[in-house]
Amino acid sequence: MDTPLDEATRSAERGPRDAATPAAPTGELVWARRGTAYFARKLNELTDAELDRPSLLPGWSRRHVIAHVGYNARALSRLMRWARTGVETPMYPSPEHRDAEIRRGATLPAHALRSLFAHTAAHLDAEWRDLPDTRWDAEVRTAQGRLVPVRETAWMRAREVWVHAVDLDSGADMRDFPSDLLGETLADVLRAWRRRGERVDLTVAVAGREPIVLGTGGPTVSGTLPDMVRWLTGRGARGLTSSTGVLPVLPRWF
Repeated sequence: MDTPLDEATRSAERGPRDAATPAAPTGELVWARRGTAYFARKLNELTDAELDRPSLLPGWSRRHVIAHVGYNARALSRLMRWARTGVETPMYPSPEHRDAEIRRGATLPAHALRSLFAHTAAHLDAEWRDLPDTRWDAEVRTAQGRLVPVRETAWMRAREVWVHAVDLDSGADMRDFPSDLLGETLADVLRAWRRRGERVDLTVAVAGREPIVLGTGGPTVSGTLPDMVRWLTGRGARGLTSSTGVLPVLPRWF
């Protein structure tokens, strides 16, 4: 008998059902759906007992990561409802509520935790599919307080499922990511730093690309795009070299 995760994987791998909708962010929706399928496969490879083991995120087990990804889909569905109805519906009532929800979710039985991921992902996908063309530019507010067009939920979900698949520590690797997704993730990190006014003096030298100079330039860090994104998103350094011999300490992504 099919499990909810099998259903979620098939739904994501079928691709965007709204490709003909001109207002929909088609490319980002493809990333989000492919990422959902990728996360689902990596989750399916874990036994129930293995869910209790640590993730790559300090203080979080794999259970916490799965609960977070599930509740993130539910939170983004609230933004979709806001855009569809015009009634303000925040992602979360408060940061404290979000954190408590993840802690509670991490205690669910394994089958319930797997179902949480699958069912919330399917619900969000339906919200994307059914949103009227005229509402994709409706403004909603992110958990960080930014006003953005609701079309940005597709990118928000894409980065969530792809990067947290790595955090499951079950074999996911940023080398598996689409190169255009990696490029956008790198740009997303730099945008987040700029919005917060972080002072970063660094030259990012990705193989095959023009160097990116931040601040005064500082040390030059060189490497492949997957390894650079892994480091910039706070997932550890691998395969990178620094002109000073030491990799600088970076600000957080979020």
